[in-house]
Amino acid sequence: MSHLRLAVFDVDGTLVDSQHNIVSAMTEAWSNLNLGIPRPEQVRRIIGLSLVDACAVLLPWANPTVHRAVADAYKEAFRAMRLLPDTMEPLFPGVKEALDRLEGEGWLLGIATGKSRRGVDSLLEAHDLQGRFVTIQTADDNPSKPNPAMLRRAAADCGLEPGEIVMIGDTAYDMAMASAARTAAVGVSWGYHSLDELQRAGAQVVLDTFDNLTEVLDAITGDKANTGDTE
Repeated sequence: MSHLRLAVFDVDGTLVDSQHNIVSAMTEAWSNLNLGIPRPEQVRRIIGLSLVDACAVLLPWANPTVHRAVADAYKEAFRAMRLLPDTMEPLFPGVKEALDRLEGEGWLLGIATGKSRRGVDSLLEAHDLQGRFVTIQTADDNPSKPNPAMLRRAAADCGLEPGEIVMIGDTAYDMAMASAARTAAVGVSWGYHSLDELQRAGAQVVLDTFDNLTEVLDAITGDKANTGDTE
């Protein structure tokens, strides 16, 4: 059995603080389609879902054609926003240091996100993180969270079993995805869902900082990394 282990990270709300840009782009999309103005808290609730699924949650009364139209308008707004010189999605404190420590201890790094691959690539370039992640699962090629497909494909990419993988994320969608894929689940408290929501969705631990991430992941995987057992 391989002794490799894979830490899979959500992006929005876990690695980067993107809520301002997401809320702004969704607000512009709604305005362009004469749908009114979404409440910021509504938009924050759906961060983590793939875009069309997120639009369906925000506009449950609308039909799929409207959901796709909003998604397309959102993409246009976000692309325009990305060209502005002052547009930035900052990393949360301690992200690069945590990635460095994990790699130093032999962990593989991955991403599972509702973003598009283009959005992920742009973000990784902006923060000089290219080449750090051995598997990148996006909304382009997978069903939306909490479907377990992203984690199953990440496992296949690396030749690993579920017990050798930990999902790190800020939403109940991340935790539920991990549960469905039978991987470990670690929540972070600085994102877009509450502590209670994370725990109810299956978080085994919820971190307040990335300072002790490596110790927490080592403790969670422990014997699992050697046996391939899952809970």
